Order: sequence, then C-alpha cells, then structure tokens
Amino acid sequence: MSRYVSYRDFDWLLLIFVLMICGLGVMEIHSATEHTKFAGAHIKQLYWVGAGLAGMFLFSLLNYQAMLDKVHWVYIAAIASLMSVMIFGQKYLGARRWIKMPGGQHFQPSEWVKLILILAVAKYFADMHQRELTWTDFIKAGAIVGVPMLMVLAQPDLGTALTYMPIAIMGLFLGGLRAKQALIVLLLAGLMMPLAWHKLKPYQKDRLVSFVEPEADKQGSGYQVIQSLIAVGSGGLWGGTGTQTHLSYLPVPQTDFIFAAFAEEHGFIGALGVLLLYFIVLMRLTQNAQTAPDRAGTFVVMGVVAVLSFHVLVNVGMVVGFMPVTGIPLPLMSYGGSSVLFMFLALGMVMNVRMRRFVN
Repeated sequence: MSRYVSYRDFDWLLLIFVLMICGLGVMEIHSATEHTKFAGAHIKQLYWVGAGLAGMFLFSLLNYQAMLDKVHWVYIAAIASLMSVMIFGQKYLGARRWIKMPGGQHFQPSEWVKLILILAVAKYFADMHQRELTWTDFIKAGAIVGVPMLMVLAQPDLGTALTYMPIAIMGLFLGGLRAKQALIVLLLAGLMMPLAWHKLKPYQKDRLVSFVEPEADKQGSGYQVIQSLIAVGSGGLWGGTGTQTHLSYLPVPQTDFIFAAFAEEHGFIGALGVLLLYFIVLMRLTQNAQTAPDRAGTFVVMGVVAVLSFHVLVNVGMVVGFMPVTGIPLPLMSYGGSSVLFMFLALGMVMNVRMRRFVN
C-alpha cells in the first residue's frame, strides 16, 4: 500500500459535527463552573481539544496497517503503563488511576489503552480471514481484553473497565459469532454474576443498585441520581436558569453529569439536539467502516463505534436514571484531558482508514 494519502479523502463533515459537540461541551463547562473552584476549566478543555485535533491529524497520516503489524509491542506497552499506575500512580478518593505529569497535569493510562485494544482486537479477528469462530478464539479475544480490564478493575475503576467490553463484543460479533455461542456465553456470564458481585467494593454495589430506587438513600448513594433527575426535569421543553447546576446541587456537572446540566439549561429540545449530533457522528463512522479498504480497517472503525456508543448510552442512561452511576464521561463534552485525547486519537484512526480507501 502506498504511503501517499490526500486530505481530500478526509471526512471533514464528520469533523464538523465532532467540533460542534466539543463546542457545546466547552460552553456548558463554562456555564457549570463559572462561580465555582473549577472556574476556567473550559479554557483547559479548549487546550485539550486543540491537542486532540493535532493528534488526530497526526494519526490520520500514519499507516494503520503498519500499526496493526506492530500492535503486539504497543499492547505490551499498554500493560506496562497500567502496571506503572499500580506502582507510581496518584491515589485520590481511594482510587489509584492517574500518573502525575510535569506541569501538574494528570494522565490516565486506562483511557489510551482503549485505543490499543481496538487495534489489538482488529488485528486478531482480521487475521482469522473469516474462518469459523471457535471457542479458542473466544478465549484468546477474552484474554486480549480481559487482562487490562482486570488491571483497571484493581485500581479500582469499574466505569473505565466496563468500556473495554464493547470492543471485545463488537470484535466477536463481526468475527462471526453464532447464536448458540452467544447464548452459552450469556448463560456463563449470568452464573458468574454472584461471584463478580461479591468482588465489588461496597460503594460500587451502592452505585449499581441506587438507580433502581434512589429514594431509599436520598443523602447517600441515591443523591446523584435524584439531583440529576431534578435537573433534567426542571429544564422543561426549552430550558431554564440552571438552578440545580449553579447552586451546586448537581454533582460534578462538568464531567459525569454534563448532559444533565445541559438539559437543565437548554431543555428537551437542546438535549435532543445533542443526541442527534451523536447519532450523525455514529452514522458517519459506520459509513466509513462500510467503505474501509480491508477487513482490518472495518474492525478498527467499528471498534471506535462500539466504544463511543457505549459511552453515550451509559452516560445518558445514568443521567436519566436508567443506568447505574459508573463514572463514565460523555465523549467530547465532559471535561477531562485523557477522555478528549482518546476520542480524537480514535477519530484519527478512523480518518486513517478512510483516507486509504482508494490507495493501492
């Protein structure tokens, strides 16, 4: 494959919609933090978006097939980075997830590991050459994703660990998963649920059950869900003054609950508009997967689709009380450098695949 590609094949329309989401996120971060100790966070977010754009354009120029050939070395580096968190990571609120960087910034390796897993899973299933999916393939694919997932669970970071699962599921689905195999896996997962439940920490258990009946502990585990529902409901059709957000009733409105803050200030119409933007982005990504030059490219793009879809589904579901509070941010909108950088680098990989559609 030629190394020469042209930005004429770059998906500029996709980038426009992505930047629209980022712009709404920066605007909401500014509004939600204006009179708090987090004031100015929107400026930092702009810097992260700028860095993400630079990374995206850089990744779009690299040959993704060459990256796939060397992904095993990058995978080893990813495991090493998660081990470094266990040894040197900064502990905050009982969790060790970040490495302190020069300048006071904090880097969360578990975010960029998602990108490596997308590439590793794509490489594994692309090399199968459409042969029938075996139980050995299940075990190998499960190990590829399962090892870093267990390491992230140990930090503990249940939310980020859960975001690794859709990468494996999408790979198995596109790799030729049969209904009988899926049923057996679901039955085994169901049998293992009690064991997994006992391994969770008390606060994680509280989060997972509080969304069912948040009123049972209004000042404890149910507080976030209740305040989020009040914020979304008070937005009405066209939005309001944002009382819940501005009076600090809504917890972390610039990160996990940014969609609730946005819905409160811009109402049902504004929230629907944001969801429409995400839908358009996902459709553009899926279209790029359909036009990928090879099987590996399709797996890479659909891996990005899987992660983005999962993030949006769980975050919005959490905000409206349909999903447990797991600390999963809303991509491109929530404040956070690691999350923003991952998403733009992932989009860079998508552009990478797209720009090689017509390269021989």
